[in-house]
Amino acid sequence: MKILVTAEINQELLKELYEFGEITIAGWGKELRKLEEDDMIQLLKGKDILITSYDPITKKVIDECKDLKLIACTRANPVNIDIKAAKERSIPVIYTPGRNSDCTAEFTIASMLSISRKIPMAYKSLKDGMHLENKKVKNEIKEGLKEDVTWALGAGTPYVLFKGIQLKGHILGLIGYGSIGKKVANIARAFGMKIYVYDPLLSSVEINDNVQEKVSLDKLFRESDFISCHCKVDESTRGLIGKDEFEKMKKTAYFINTSRGAIVDEEALIEALREEKIAGAALDVFASEPIYKNHPFVIELDNIVITPHLAGATYDAIDNHTIMIVEDVKRFINDEKLLYEYR
Repeated sequence: MKILVTAEINQELLKELYEFGEITIAGWGKELRKLEEDDMIQLLKGKDILITSYDPITKKVIDECKDLKLIACTRANPVNIDIKAAKERSIPVIYTPGRNSDCTAEFTIASMLSISRKIPMAYKSLKDGMHLENKKVKNEIKEGLKEDVTWALGAGTPYVLFKGIQLKGHILGLIGYGSIGKKVANIARAFGMKIYVYDPLLSSVEINDNVQEKVSLDKLFRESDFISCHCKVDESTRGLIGKDEFEKMKKTAYFINTSRGAIVDEEALIEALREEKIAGAALDVFASEPIYKNHPFVIELDNIVITPHLAGATYDAIDNHTIMIVEDVKRFINDEKLLYEYR
């Protein structure tokens, strides 16, 4: 078998495949570059198996590479592959569901802590030279008292400006209860949070217990202290969260999104933040990426934490998807049932 690897991959874990065929590494796997159609066609001709991450595997690519027998995508959703064209050629597509669920769940909790405790804002203020003294301060202890260390007290001090809320005792509303949503719930439970879940595809029997409950979307928005999105984009979820939903939120509540920007009406969220209808938001995904330099999230709003689509960006996720792909490629070569075939 001849295998082309253009994926973000763990080279050490990939070595297990070398005994099964000739491997060519190019594109992202070699030089951190996404390939275009013509480059891919040139490299893929004569190859039996493709392992890719981000390259557009279009109908043109699939049709012109006559020897192609298997497409492996190292992502949780193979959106860069024309699945219909692959099926027309009877080419299986394998993918890696759940490969970055843990790190995305952890990032979601980190985002909640960042916005509710205003950690990035406090950090930036110090790096910008605010709330600092010109020289080292010597703390004097008055007679009869014990050492009391405070940064500063009074209006305009960090203690006042950056005061936030803890997670324990508050309600986390999860929109979507798949692999990532469940992991977020597990971590949040350890923090002592009560969990509300909105997922029309799950029975309440699978969710309800003493600390979590399946609820309507209306109840979730009205009662949650934190609301976090964890659903895929389809016709039922695109634009799911808009002006009406933000109007229902508590003024003290926070909105978190580490899933996809298309789920949210971004202009409605900007309005809610601008008018302080909600306490704040932490976003890792946006309606259009990268966001532009003069976006309100960047230059105007100070009740938001933004990150450039990093929730799944860990070396562990790369290890996970390499292990999954290597295992399934070996199964394909040995004519065994595939574990991660996309259907």
